[in-house]
Amino acid sequence: MELRQLEYFIAVAEEGTFTKGARRVRVAQSAVSATIQKLERELGMPLFLRDSATTTLTDAGVALLPQARSLLSAERRARDTVDQVRAGLRGTIRIGTLVAIGARPQSAGLLVIDLPEVLGRFHVTHPLVTFQLRTSREGSTGHLAAVAADDLDLALVGPISQPIGVRLHPLGKVRLALVCSRRHRLADATSVTLDDLADETFIDFPYGWGNRALTDRAFAGAGIVRDIPFEVADQTTALGLVRNRLGVTLLPRAGSEEDGVSVVDVEDADLDLPVALATPSNRPPSAATTALIASILRAAGRATDRPLGQR
Repeated sequence: MELRQLEYFIAVAEEGTFTKGARRVRVAQSAVSATIQKLERELGMPLFLRDSATTTLTDAGVALLPQARSLLSAERRARDTVDQVRAGLRGTIRIGTLVAIGARPQSAGLLVIDLPEVLGRFHVTHPLVTFQLRTSREGSTGHLAAVAADDLDLALVGPISQPIGVRLHPLGKVRLALVCSRRHRLADATSVTLDDLADETFIDFPYGWGNRALTDRAFAGAGIVRDIPFEVADQTTALGLVRNRLGVTLLPRAGSEEDGVSVVDVEDADLDLPVALATPSNRPPSAATTALIASILRAAGRATDRPLGQR
């Protein structure tokens, strides 16, 4: 069994198809397929159920996946250790990111942490360190699971709870507000309550995202069942739907104060979403990751008195 085989196996398992897996490792699909078939012959069992639309793991594949991740992680840490002795900080850091991670030039508000700025400064000081940035279809829930499973070294998350195997470093909080069309009945209100929104049509983020969990919890606590026909994966799409009067949403004020919409405070609910840096609690980070964690925490400290932004 070769580490390259495990790398290809993990890529296909996480991406869901051989085509996407091959694109991730930047190898021809035929080569990825041949390598995994060789691995299956060596193990004596199929790892994937293949059809024309999707590729799913067999029971053997499900059992192998965490072990494969652990082996690749150990190999990477071994290489990083030797490299650092030879030539200072180097290696690859895998980072889970939020959908919006930088300052919005058209808005007076900033996010809790401007990750691109932090990475830019870090690269100047440590040019031999590279980064892999990943988003997750499952939002913060997906990132937290990936950190615990050793598939990410760290992640920016909007956590509502803390899973086993993860340490959370608080960075700040994001206050969510009602965002509605300028022609909405509440557009000129100074503030609203959850009861004011009981009969509204909502635009929200998918299950697993921190802001969705926060708003679901707030409305459930008030005994309100929301109508949510629209689920989106970014603030821009949500604002477009609101602007066209398809519903209302709850978003950070920063980045939402645009033409055609109104942003109104919600006065009777806990809508402060914590933003944190998630790192593993059950394994030591590499030297490069340790240095980047320190840089992120310092940058968040400088941003404490600034307006906060999304998710």
